[in-house]
Amino acid sequence: MAAAGMAAGGMEQRRLGPGLPVSAIGMGCMGLSQGYGPASDAESARAIHQALDAGVSLLDTAMSYGQGHNEHLVGNALAGRPGPAAAVTVATKFGIVRGPDGVTLDGRPEHVRGYCEASLRRLGRDVIDLYYLHRIDPAVPVADTVGAMAELVRAGLVRHLGLSEATPGQLAQAAAVHPIAAVQFEWSLLWREPETSVVPAARRLGIGLVPYSPLGRGLLTATLTSADIASSDFRRSDPRFSGRALDRNLAQVAALRGMAGELGITPGQLALAWLLAQGGEVVPIPGSRHPARIAENAAAAGIRLRPADLARLEAVVPASAWAGDRRSFAAPATTREAAI
Repeated sequence: MAAAGMAAGGMEQRRLGPGLPVSAIGMGCMGLSQGYGPASDAESARAIHQALDAGVSLLDTAMSYGQGHNEHLVGNALAGRPGPAAAVTVATKFGIVRGPDGVTLDGRPEHVRGYCEASLRRLGRDVIDLYYLHRIDPAVPVADTVGAMAELVRAGLVRHLGLSEATPGQLAQAAAVHPIAAVQFEWSLLWREPETSVVPAARRLGIGLVPYSPLGRGLLTATLTSADIASSDFRRSDPRFSGRALDRNLAQVAALRGMAGELGITPGQLALAWLLAQGGEVVPIPGSRHPARIAENAAAAGIRLRPADLARLEAVVPASAWAGDRRSFAAPATTREAAI
């Protein structure tokens, strides 16, 4: 899966799976509805338009984000923008259900089409470009859920299928039922564990890699304040953002800032450029509601790190020096992390 030319706005275009072309950097929209403090719909729509103007063509949402609010938001932002809707690739997800009793997982085949049709209504679209199973329901074999998703492709409601936070074994089981275009998972300089598990498995199966939180929930921008951490549900409950782990990670960020300054780019751009350099099938989806940050993130697609830069980066911010284990709060399906 190599680069596939240039996207609208001049950004490099990459390919997920066997045939889904997208911009090298997408936009994760979750933070426009939950997790990182309040945002207005008008501000959020401007953020989406800013990303599209910067060459981003992949927007990532989910039915669970704001309990449907995020899909409405994305749909309304696209409806209010001139130009063909086909120029934008919309990815959404199902399987995490948020309700008055908390968060549950539902991958039952008989519910898949209903979830898809509800997402289509909220998005105001006739077809979903990339439809993910957001989390795998432990009560349902993943092959059964993917079989129901494949029916959506045959019905013309969905173009490509994906999984989020799947194990190598689950990826293989899913791909045996229907081609999988992408797997979404947390991956950044701050969290390197996927490099020994999901990444090699997906590559063997020809599945594209879509890292969420590629800026380490904002830590890798070197701009976070203590107020930013306190105001975010996700950061407050993440072991990487408290105590000695945070102290160690801030020391790493200071080293990252120093190298970025020498290269004439921002720490966030260096973190995104590092991810992009990991392979042509890697498409990070940073999220932001701030125009300057959105433009900064998009510009990272044009940065090419040399082998010497990559080697030095590994020495300056070694993987072993980051502290805190996201798995300690992400493993239970009903934690706040399940909303990602």
